[in-house]
Amino acid sequence: MTTAITNQGNSSSLYATQAAAAKSANDTSQLQDQFLTLLVTQLQNQDPLNPMENAEVTSQMAQLSTVSGINELNATLQAVAGQIDVSQSMQTASLIGKSVLVPGEKVKVGEGVATPFGVDLMSPAAKVTTSILDASGRVVRVIEHGPQPVGVMSVAWDGKDDMGVAVPDGAYTVEVTASDASGVAVAASALTYGQVNSIAFTADGLRMDLGLAGNVPVSDLRKVM
Repeated sequence: MTTAITNQGNSSSLYATQAAAAKSANDTSQLQDQFLTLLVTQLQNQDPLNPMENAEVTSQMAQLSTVSGINELNATLQAVAGQIDVSQSMQTASLIGKSVLVPGEKVKVGEGVATPFGVDLMSPAAKVTTSILDASGRVVRVIEHGPQPVGVMSVAWDGKDDMGVAVPDGAYTVEVTASDASGVAVAASALTYGQVNSIAFTADGLRMDLGLAGNVPVSDLRKVM
């Protein structure tokens, strides 16, 4: 199991933020130099009979100040965003080795033991049913859960079919249905189990390596078990 967070992405992000801030500062400095050069040229070549008004000069300087301030603000925000990214990646390192639930429909059975799974309910339900299907699409087990509150519900399957017979080892699929007291369907989705092997900072954000469960964004995390 990998026990260290990937740092390459963190360093790259930090360097990129610093480079962007430096470029912004350089661009602002060049803009100020160009403005002052242009202003001096205008003053030197203005028509003595129709000189530039103070209000016009003040307006141009105010515009330069606004642009400069925006550039400095952008550079500051980029630096803060980079630090937040690094901080988040270090915090999520604590997930390494933990069991989690993420969106997915897969359940595995090995040596008669089934991996846990879950249900994500978008609103309270009066009835929740999970059906477990084998590789051929045949329903081998139906579990009634009764009324459930909004949120994530963990489910432990004993690896047996509706007759109480242990199912063969292999991959299975979970289907979820839910309804309220009036029988109206409630939005619900299945959650699959995985164990976090490592955390990586990528161009697509923080991602968890869950081994056979795949590589998923940290934002998909629904529950730490």
